Amino acid sequence: MSSAWDAPDPDHRDAAGVTTDGAAWLASAGTYPRSTLALWEERPHAPVVLPCGSVFDVVSAPAMFGRLMLDRLWDEGPGSGPVAAFRGRMLLFAAPGTAQRLPSLLDWEEWSADGRRDGRTGTVPPLLCHGNGDAVTVPAPLTSEDSGGVARWVTAPDTRHPWLPGPEILLWAAVRAARAAVRISISHASDPDAKVYDVSRRR
Repeated sequence: MSSAWDAPDPDHRDAAGVTTDGAAWLASAGTYPRSTLALWEERPHAPVVLPCGSVFDVVSAPAMFGRLMLDRLWDEGPGSGPVAAFRGRMLLFAAPGTAQRLPSLLDWEEWSADGRRDGRTGTVPPLLCHGNGDAVTVPAPLTSEDSGGVARWVTAPDTRHPWLPGPEILLWAAVRAARAAVRISISHASDPDAKVYDVSRRR
């Protein structure tokens, strides 16, 4: 079932292509890094499937909410690691172990199915955490014009040792993205004559 969070993500910021060091870092996640690099040398527009858990984990969010998280990370926080867009979702590359720890932190913040009805479950979409035993589609180092935007880099890896956010930082970004989503919902009231008060900044 689609929702408002499944809308296509507009460009968040221009992403430079994956550098040689960035490609080497990505390829190191696979069983045969040299084969992956050889494939990319021959077909630089080819996405590949790589395992999570050892080099990176991935937190997947619907595109619009993922963009809000990314905005918070860059505007108010420490920035992000590599980020990709794939089939209407934002893939935030995270430190290994994040996929195991983040769900329990989200449950604590009442994102679980058992959360209160008046809590955040109504405004926050599910975040998918990919870690040990999972795999994700990684965009090609170069994005071709005919790729249709199916898989592309938003923030491309450019070093052999990129900084990756951990579960606490991504929780922080999700909490602030949820607050931003509530403010956006309040500011777009369906009744043009209704009086709307934004009390999000009151203590």
